[in-house]
Amino acid sequence: MSTSQRFDRGHTDDMMSFLAASPSPYHAVANAAERLEKAGFRQVAETDAWDGTNGGKYVLRGGAIIAWYVPEGAAPHTPFRIVGAHTDSPNLRVKPLPDTGAHGWRQVAVEIYGGPLMNSWLDRDLGLAGRLTLRDGSSRLVNVDRPLLRVPQLAIHLDRSVSTEGLKLDKQRHLQPVWGLGDDVRDGDLIAFLEHESGLPAGEVAGWDLMTHSVEPPAYLGRDRELVAGPRMDNLLSVHAGTAALAAVATGPGARELPYIPVLAAFDHEENGSQSDTGADGPLLGGVLERSVFARGGSYEDRARAFAGTVCLSSDTGHAVHPNYAERHDPTHHPRAGGGPILKVNVNNRYATDGSGRAVFTAACEKAGVPFQSFVSNNSMPCGTTIGPITAARHGIRTVDIGVAILSMHSARELCAADDPFLLANALVAFLEG
Repeated sequence: MSTSQRFDRGHTDDMMSFLAASPSPYHAVANAAERLEKAGFRQVAETDAWDGTNGGKYVLRGGAIIAWYVPEGAAPHTPFRIVGAHTDSPNLRVKPLPDTGAHGWRQVAVEIYGGPLMNSWLDRDLGLAGRLTLRDGSSRLVNVDRPLLRVPQLAIHLDRSVSTEGLKLDKQRHLQPVWGLGDDVRDGDLIAFLEHESGLPAGEVAGWDLMTHSVEPPAYLGRDRELVAGPRMDNLLSVHAGTAALAAVATGPGARELPYIPVLAAFDHEENGSQSDTGADGPLLGGVLERSVFARGGSYEDRARAFAGTVCLSSDTGHAVHPNYAERHDPTHHPRAGGGPILKVNVNNRYATDGSGRAVFTAACEKAGVPFQSFVSNNSMPCGTTIGPITAARHGIRTVDIGVAILSMHSARELCAADDPFLLANALVAFLEG
């Protein structure tokens, strides 16, 4: 066993706790930061002047976190090793005027975020979580993690066609959850409820970024508990693995002599295109890396040299072969749950992997003693994409797309093999160590 292989089933237990505690991107980055703090990292403010000292540091912005560890004696032109991931997942998000209802039902007005499997949100007990912005500009996390909302499905007696034509959902009319009874719908009721839940004075909340989540906790599944069912694996599974890997490398015996600067970059808004100040197509990562170079006395030439030697692993979940729909997959590439991380390839650059990137990932997996698999889409099916091509194009950084193979991607509850999360984390440690 390689010295890089340090995670086991305990990592999967911890991942499940991380999923349960992270119902929104804001909670996810707060939980990642807390874990990094325990490993000796400290937060730096973007508005402050940065120094060139060694050690672990991180920046929080909204639902994104960039964390890095500077080993002793790192030169300004030292390249980076980056694990990239995203914190957001498809769900139902609260509109600016949330209080609505009809026919004796009190409801919450929601908008569809990303591309969820909408049927998976029906008849499911939902909580509400996110960020409240107060009148003084500060923010407060809120998490009502108990059955509060429900999107009720129409009974089959009122729509017999569902048996022959399948379920058809109108995003505007059919996905507004109920949360009470009554005809007296008053503006401000939902926010007043959340102020009370958060211990805030009435009228203190000036803005909000709120979203629904399933309150059913992650769980082991199957006769031998070899599967994990849970929410937001796409892509908090990778955020958790990247956080654990960075903390392990920064506290390991070889931390002072690392040949690279290990980085975790977890972005928001991947599910709707990454174009935001906290998304992968924004300036956050480039700005942090550049400031790290300049804080260590570097020049633009040092920045160029550092970026030229940098490699990013864009880690996101991918598709395991589905036993009931095997014809939807490429006939010669069938990634299996439990088979280790997947290397994603698409010659049209929907993924950023090329042959040189494959070599980097192969070396990391061999060092960690971790098996890996290759994924390509069926030629007759459209291929999804990730932050990988965006990172490569925006920063000129060699990028490799990888991840863990799951089923039910974009469902309110997804499924993976119980061993794959720690296999991924072990590979990430080996990659960050160089």
